[in-house]
Amino acid sequence: MGKSYTKIWVHCVWSTKNRARLIHPTFEAELYDFIRAELRKMNCSVRIINGMPDHVHCLFLLNPQMTATDVVKQIKGSSSYFINSKNYLPVKFIWQRGFGAFSVSESGKERVFEYIKNQKRHHNKKSFDDEYTQFGRLHGFGNIELD
Repeated sequence: MGKSYTKIWVHCVWSTKNRARLIHPTFEAELYDFIRAELRKMNCSVRIINGMPDHVHCLFLLNPQMTATDVVKQIKGSSSYFINSKNYLPVKFIWQRGFGAFSVSESGKERVFEYIKNQKRHHNKKSFDDEYTQFGRLHGFGNIELD
């Protein structure tokens, strides 16, 4: 085969430091637009970004020249700088150290899209801790640690 083909959908989840509820509705959309722009700069097509005051979900196509770790490191670093430079908060904004990145099949991407789109309704029923633990089990990590 003379040409390479990749199409790797990634569902990423990361939280604020100590899961503090720092992502306010007043700047949430601007934050997601910023993250979307950062992903595009890295040649990662974005399907959806949404979240809660203490965490973000993102579904994107991974640039085959990058790792998920490279992408999330760039997003988290640049977006925390962005929030802090805007002085949206009386405290310093920091993301939690780790993240989750889960592969999504082409046939499953619409289900994940709907899940991310309905985050606020979903979290009326399930906490972030329960959600993240469920992701860990679903993807074979067993009981994953939350910092």
